[in-house]
Amino acid sequence: MVRVLLAEDMHLVRGALRALLSAAGDIEVVADTGHGDQVVAAALAHRPDVAVLDVDMPGADGLTNAGVLRERLPRCGVLILTAHRRPEVLRAALAAGATGFMPKDAPPERLAEAIRTVAAGGTAIDPELAARALTAPASPLTEREAQALALAADGCEPREIAKRLHLSAGTVRNYLAAAQVKLDARTRLDAVRIAREAGWLPNPVSTSAR
Repeated sequence: MVRVLLAEDMHLVRGALRALLSAAGDIEVVADTGHGDQVVAAALAHRPDVAVLDVDMPGADGLTNAGVLRERLPRCGVLILTAHRRPEVLRAALAAGATGFMPKDAPPERLAEAIRTVAAGGTAIDPELAARALTAPASPLTEREAQALALAADGCEPREIAKRLHLSAGTVRNYLAAAQVKLDARTRLDAVRIAREAGWLPNPVSTSAR
C-alpha cells in the first residue's frame, strides 16, 4: 500500500482527489491538509511514501515544502500537482527535489500511476511539460529582477516592493529597469506581459519575506 500525504488548499478539489486516490485500491491517503505551513509536520507525523503537493497554497508553497521534505524526510517522494503548465515551474519543482510533476487535469489513472512510480523511486513527469521544459529558453532575469517584476505585476509600487523584499526603492527601480531592458520591453507593463507569457514570473506570495 502506497501511503500518501495530500496538500491542496481547495477543499472540494482535495476531497475529490482523496476519493479518487482511495479508489485506486493500493493507495492510502494517510493525511491531508489545506495549508502549506502544515505539510512538513503532517509528513513527519504520518511518514508517507509520497507527498502530493499543490504549488499555490497559503503559507509555505508546494515548492518550498518540497525542498524541506527532501532534507527532513528524504525517503518521502514528492509529486507536484498544479494548474501551471509552465516550463519554469517544472524546472523549479525538479530543483526543489520533486520527482513527480503532473497537471491537475490529468486523468485519475495517470495520477495514480505517477504516485506509484514516485513511491518506487522513479520519476513521473507529464511528457508534454517535459518536452516544453527541454525546448523553452531559460529566463534572462535574475531572481531579484523576477521577484520585483512579479510584485509589480501584482500591482505593487516600487516603495511597496522595496518593503516586501527588504530593499531600497532605488534598488527596486534598478531591478525593474534592468528587467525591462533584458526583455526588450517598451514599458514595465510590457515587461510583465512578456515574462508572464514565458512563465518567468514567480508567484508574488512567495516573494514576500516571512
